[in-house]
Order: sequence, then C-alpha cells, then structure tokens
Amino acid sequence: MRCPSCTALDNRVVDSRSADDNTTIRRRRLCEHCGSRFTTFERVEEQPLLVIKRDGRREPLDRTKIEVGVRSACKGRKIDEEAISGLVGSVEDDIRLRGGEVESAQIGALVLEALRPLDGVAAVRFASVYKGFESAEDFERELQLLDEAHNERDPG
Repeated sequence: MRCPSCTALDNRVVDSRSADDNTTIRRRRLCEHCGSRFTTFERVEEQPLLVIKRDGRREPLDRTKIEVGVRSACKGRKIDEEAISGLVGSVEDDIRLRGGEVESAQIGALVLEALRPLDGVAAVRFASVYKGFESAEDFERELQLLDEAHNERDPG
C-alpha cells in the first residue's frame, strides 16, 4: 500500500477494526518513511454467479427466476416463505461452491433435489416443467424417484 503523502511502500498496520456491519475491515496505517498516518478499507470481492445457457451464452444468476419457479411449484401447498427462501439460498450456496458458474440444467436439478424432501407434490410439479414431461409415464418415473428418495431418508 502506497503512502498518500510520500508514495513510499514501507508502512505498517497500527489498528484494525470492523466497519460497515462487518463487511469491511478498516485499517489505520503508519508510513515508516514519513510518519504519516492514513486509513485503508478492505472488502471481499464477491464472485459473480454465472449461468451457462443451453446456447452457450453466460449471464448473471437471477435469484428471482429460481424463486418464481419454486413458488409456482409450491402454489396451493402449505409451504412457508422461510422454507422457500431457505431453499433458494441453499441452491445459490451450492452454485457458489461449484465455482460460481453453472449450467442452467444443473440449477433445475439442484432445485428439484432440494424440493423433494420439502414437498413431494411441489417437486413433481417442478420436475414436470423442468424436465418437460410429455406423458403419464414421465410422471410415473418421477414419482418412483420421489418414492426412492423418501425410502432412503426414512427406511422405516
């Protein structure tokens, strides 16, 4: 860090504390060359989350698109707002853990995986749109997957 008074690089931190609701670190520095004190602020640079569309385009993740899809699947079901927000947040966290760049199809799979234990009907509704069901057999296959997932969680 260059001293704003003399432009020397030789300085040390004399005090650090949190600022801006713990999103920033405020550091007081002392220039070893001229003795001037100055303040710097340090923030984490957020990695943008990107969606790779089917045609190869990349665009920023729009959390509201996920939320709208989940809300549509949950319409008329007894699922509270906290559960929906938590599900969307966990999908967003999974995307971040995967490196911040994910194919749109993977987002649908993550949502479906999170919906299954929350509400089976909502999961089947979501799957019907996400997977593009065209026949009763598609629904039967999804119900079988849902039943298998339920048996794995609750073997009794």
